[in-house]
Amino acid sequence: MSERYQPVDMAETGPRAVRTAFANQVAYCRANDAPITARIVAALATLLDKPATIFARRIADWKGAPLADALPLRAAGGMHALHLAGAAHELAPIYADSEDINDAAIVAGVAARHEAALLPWLDGPPQTNEAGRSSNFIAAMLWLTEQGLPPLFDCLEIGSSAGINLMIDRYHYDLAAVQVGPQPGVMAFTPEWRGNHPPQHKIAFAGLKGCDVAPVDLTDPAQALRLKAYVWPEHHIRFARIEAAIAAATEKKPNFVKSNAADFVEAELAKPQAEGTTRVLMHSIVWQYVPAAQQARVTAAMEAAGARATAERPLAWIALEANRTIHHHELVVRHWPGDGTPKMLGRSHAHGAWVEWLG
Repeated sequence: MSERYQPVDMAETGPRAVRTAFANQVAYCRANDAPITARIVAALATLLDKPATIFARRIADWKGAPLADALPLRAAGGMHALHLAGAAHELAPIYADSEDINDAAIVAGVAARHEAALLPWLDGPPQTNEAGRSSNFIAAMLWLTEQGLPPLFDCLEIGSSAGINLMIDRYHYDLAAVQVGPQPGVMAFTPEWRGNHPPQHKIAFAGLKGCDVAPVDLTDPAQALRLKAYVWPEHHIRFARIEAAIAAATEKKPNFVKSNAADFVEAELAKPQAEGTTRVLMHSIVWQYVPAAQQARVTAAMEAAGARATAERPLAWIALEANRTIHHHELVVRHWPGDGTPKMLGRSHAHGAWVEWLG
């Protein structure tokens, strides 16, 4: 199976698109330090050769766009859930990254024996929430403050999943010695910083609200376990972060609602904005999952609101999204008043391990 990314239309459907989605996911995992997840995805892809079970046939005959639907990660999440629950002990050698084992045979056997448990994992999109990505949001807000926008941010997030990044005000950040947030904070982030440090300013939050089409309640153990199943097992620190987020959400739940991105953004932008605040739309690794029609509505709503923005009530758009050609994530910011020209401020590891600052 190739580990080279194969360019493909995110909306493409059909058997070829399914195979490409799995090949691309393997390449993406390896490029982002997730060799175990890459092994699981590669083994799942072999089920396509002779799809002998309902689970395999449903993947092979996928009716939607497999890359946009994150089909490989849906299937991999199911496998990881079985492993975490101790329901499929034969998976343990793969998750231990053992050598000289037949990954394809192990995964095929598990898929056949646990089909009833695996099938529901194909029904909905992956729920991935990574607090480490919020370092990019903070750096972008420091940059916006440097541009003269009010340092009091009223944040709106789409694709909030469990709302972990909506607790951004409870975390501490050390960004190339630029300190932001309470100490010690619910979590602390010190990503490897490449390039100049971001601007140094004091920032604060007037509000943090988000949405998700399938929100996850961190205080529900069953939902929390589902979220953990989507965490790549190589990244042990991410499990510790989820436990910290569960504790924080138990103390005070993040503010988010069940809604699609377009409905949420249109409704929130229609509400009055307090003078002296910067209203921000932010999202990370979600845009690719938003249907094209909703993307167009969000963009139109933001540009219309941007045209009304003033120096006392500015608007900004912070996006950390995947560039799958180079396997990195690009931090792009737009702000109004002005022409809202996109500005790429940096690149980042998928889960915030490092940031290359270009701002």
